[in-house]
Amino acid sequence: MTVNGTARSADVEPRTLLVHHLRDELELTGTNVGCDTSSCGACTVHIDGRSVKSCTMLAVQAEGAAITTIEGLADTARANGSSTGDMDWHPMQEAFQQCHALQCGYCTPGMVMAATSLLGEKPDPTEAEVREGLEGNLCRCTGYHNIVKAVLSTTGGAS
Repeated sequence: MTVNGTARSADVEPRTLLVHHLRDELELTGTNVGCDTSSCGACTVHIDGRSVKSCTMLAVQAEGAAITTIEGLADTARANGSSTGDMDWHPMQEAFQQCHALQCGYCTPGMVMAATSLLGEKPDPTEAEVREGLEGNLCRCTGYHNIVKAVLSTTGGAS
């Protein structure tokens, strides 16, 4: 598999979930384990450009796939010349910071990954479409208002 632009190879137990392989073997701990049942979305990553909850997939199923984690999102922004500020963050990461779209931050990596995938599919969504597009990712702290505001701020649809 290719993870954040780097070819990676490993022998893994057939029952190892992708989220555990990313965190434990590849030390990419930005991908969080929230529920292990696909209910919360904290483990969301991009696989071949699509948003996937990595607790629903075995690591062996990702063979040959291109995976982007939250750590790789900034690298993608840098490569495309679209990073902002001093940190080389992806525009969505910057928007979450600017719009105060986090409190405890536990859901944030998965929420950012789901939001960037959503905008890849629908570049100029309405507020209702953002809310629907993120409904598989749970946040127990913010009430979603600033999360939706952050996503819309990256599209020009800020309210």
